[in-house]
Amino acid sequence: MEQTAIRGRPREFCCEQALAAALRVFWTKGYEGASLSELTDAMGITRPSLYAAFGNKEALFRQALDLYEREKLAYIGPALDMPTARGVAQHLLDGALSTIAGNGQPTGCLSVISVTACGAEAQSIREEVLKRGETVKRALVARMQRAIDEGEFVGAADAEAITKYLIAVLQGMAVLAGSGTTRKELERVAETTMGMWPSR
Repeated sequence: MEQTAIRGRPREFCCEQALAAALRVFWTKGYEGASLSELTDAMGITRPSLYAAFGNKEALFRQALDLYEREKLAYIGPALDMPTARGVAQHLLDGALSTIAGNGQPTGCLSVISVTACGAEAQSIREEVLKRGETVKRALVARMQRAIDEGEFVGAADAEAITKYLIAVLQGMAVLAGSGTTRKELERVAETTMGMWPSR
C-alpha cells in the first residue's frame, strides 16, 4: 500500500534539542541579552524556521521557561512533600545548588536573571516570570503554615515571613552563583541557613 505523502516540508531539526539550546542561551544571557542571531546560531536553525516552529522570541522564551521548570525546578514538588519544614528547606537548598552551581550547565537561575535584567520593553516577560514564582510562593506559604500549626516552630511564627526569608536565600544564592561564587562557598551559605533553622 502506497504511503500517503505528508503535506508540507518536514522540519530538518529536532525541536526538543533546539529548545534546549535556546534555554542555554536565555539562561546565560537573560531574555533581553539573548539576540535572535545568538539563538538561531545555538539552535542550528534559520530565523524563518524559528518563527515557524516556536513563534517569536517571546514565545520561544516562554517555551524555554516551561522546559526549565520541568527539568531544572523539578525538585520543588518533592520538597513541598517533605514531612517537616526543615526537610522542605533542606530539599529546596539542595535542589537549588544542583541547578545554579554549574555542573556543565549555566550558573545562576533563569527566573532570577530574567526578572532582574528585564527593562521596560520586556515587561511582559518579567510579569510572566513573577506570576509563575507567585504560584510556588503560595504553595510554600501553605506548607510553612501547616508546619506552624503542627508545632514545628517555637514561639510566634509567620508563614509568609518564613517563606520570604527562604526565597531570599535561594535567590541570593542564585545571584552569587551567577557572579562566580564557587559551589563550595554556596554550600556554606546553605549550611549556615540550615544551622539557623529550627531542629524539628
